[in-house]
Amino acid sequence: MLRLVSGDGMEIRQATIADLDMLVLLFDGYRQFYKQPSDTEAARRFLADRFNHQQSIIFLALKDGKALGFTQLYPSFSSVSMARTFILNDLFVVPQARGMGVGKSLLKTARDYAARIGAVRLSLSTSIDNSAAQTLYEQQGWARDRQFLVYNAPRES
Repeated sequence: MLRLVSGDGMEIRQATIADLDMLVLLFDGYRQFYKQPSDTEAARRFLADRFNHQQSIIFLALKDGKALGFTQLYPSFSSVSMARTFILNDLFVVPQARGMGVGKSLLKTARDYAARIGAVRLSLSTSIDNSAAQTLYEQQGWARDRQFLVYNAPRES
């Protein structure tokens, strides 16, 4: 299991099902950031399913035993490259820890993990108006895709 400790005592480690209580609060905060209603029970079920079915990798940032943030990676594959990729679908830092390097550390951990297991790409998306996140990503070397457009199919009624 991946575990990193920075000089300021912040720990980034791969989360397990034992971290579910901490993750539920972070995940619920993440969803609220994106204008979804709070629903900790649904968040608990959703995250428990990801762990139970081994469908994602979650990294948790902690300091002094308190959860500061998380990122969640979903495995995928590139047919063209015939290789593993990851979608960094969630990145959230609690408001009181923003600006302390938590997001930067989580991004680095995700990149290091993907590289360590041979993934050819790590992708993410964020809302068009989330300029703080866009600035962070670009400062960390992420580049906006200039080759492909992304389309989403509407939900059937």
